[in-house]
Amino acid sequence: MRRRPFVSTSLAVLLAAALLVPAAAAGQDGASDAWQVPRTPDGRPDLQGVWDFRSLTPLERPEALADQDIFSAEEAAQFTEERLAALDKDQPGPDGRIPLSGGYNDFWWDYGRQLTDDLRTSLVVDPPDGRLPGLTPAGRERAAARRTALGRDAHGPEDRGAFERCILGFNAGPPMNPSAYNNNMQLFQTADHVVILNEMVHDARIVPLDASDHLPDGVRQWRGDSRGHWNGDTLVIETQNFTAKTSFRGTGPGLHLVERFTRVEEGILLYEYTVTDPESFERPWSVAVPMQKNDLPVFEYACHEGNYGMLNLMVSARAEDARKAAEAGGAR
Repeated sequence: MRRRPFVSTSLAVLLAAALLVPAAAAGQDGASDAWQVPRTPDGRPDLQGVWDFRSLTPLERPEALADQDIFSAEEAAQFTEERLAALDKDQPGPDGRIPLSGGYNDFWWDYGRQLTDDLRTSLVVDPPDGRLPGLTPAGRERAAARRTALGRDAHGPEDRGAFERCILGFNAGPPMNPSAYNNNMQLFQTADHVVILNEMVHDARIVPLDASDHLPDGVRQWRGDSRGHWNGDTLVIETQNFTAKTSFRGTGPGLHLVERFTRVEEGILLYEYTVTDPESFERPWSVAVPMQKNDLPVFEYACHEGNYGMLNLMVSARAEDARKAAEAGGAR
């Protein structure tokens, strides 16, 4: 898909502010032909459509780049070439054969082939170093417990992660993040609701815009409880009430997520989010992802149907049980 120029976060803010100027005033200085935010019949910005958020820009800035927040053109070209080569699943191994340890050849992967057009070195825009803040002691303890749980023998499907069980999509969120494939979401909009349909695991998040309260604290959901409102021309969605079974980069059930959707060009939807979770992270952190308009529909992603992965995991776990039992019997 042809990439359109990406407007940086600061420029997007200026553009959004400029769009608040009355059309009559804009016409006085000859700017009446400038692009204007399309609107729904109720006057709100029209954010509807399929949006593609794949990107080669890493979530965190590579440590070697230190305080460099923007690539030069030459550095961007070199980084892109090296990153694409590293991601290429069709690269032959030392024996000349193409290893398929990832399960698919390169055709099936879709990381994206370009950096953001402003050549940022990370999708993280705060902290300024482009890196995620450190985990708190409680966050580190929780992360270690999760690793232990996922590493133990699988007595049943419930012992595997939510992604493996097709309960959650690993890039569908909330929040949404570029990943290996299925980096599309479709946004539907009415006067009192928006629906975010993710290609990954075909998850649909229905968000009311009626200023209703969040669910009681004791009611927890896999994807949290989302409530939206408009702040000028920006759609703001706040999500809380996550469960202890879901985690994003180390978050816990106390995560408070704020997402922002702003139409900044005809083909660009700027998606920003801020993670606030003092029980898990030493400070809040924020990400900005430019989403490109995609003229194709979202196709069904049938994660569980015909998926032999879980069956094979359980079969191998029972084989491992039998092996350990045989070893224990022989040791007596």
